Amino acid sequence: MRKYLQSIIIVLIVNACGQGGIKAPINAMEKLDEFKEKKKFLGVADSKMRQVLIEKINQVAEDFKEIVIEQNPTDKKYQEKIGIGLKRFSGIYLDIDTEDREQVCNYFEELMDIVELKSSNGQLNEFMYGFDPTNQ
Repeated sequence: MRKYLQSIIIVLIVNACGQGGIKAPINAMEKLDEFKEKKKFLGVADSKMRQVLIEKINQVAEDFKEIVIEQNPTDKKYQEKIGIGLKRFSGIYLDIDTEDREQVCNYFEELMDIVELKSSNGQLNEFMYGFDPTNQ
């Protein structure tokens, strides 16, 4: 019995330490689903553009859900999904105004908060301003 308990403890320690992994909050999946359901981009007058923006940001929530369920989620994996998500907006970047771009960044930050990701690694600044002002 003692050997069995030692094995369980070792497995728990290895899983807790992982390989640089982080654990998403327990309710992250629920919050990501709630995020997808909430009304977004209400200030965008063009309903077709609003729908495109909603679909693109909701896809980022889906991307994050893929990582949440992984055995070893990492900041880097979330940051890679942020990069992919931001690229989805590149085709319409010039069609949206500064306020809408700010809203895109705010939604990314909201998603980051849900999974307790502290940094986009400068990607949101790059998207918004064309450069990362923290890398000066």
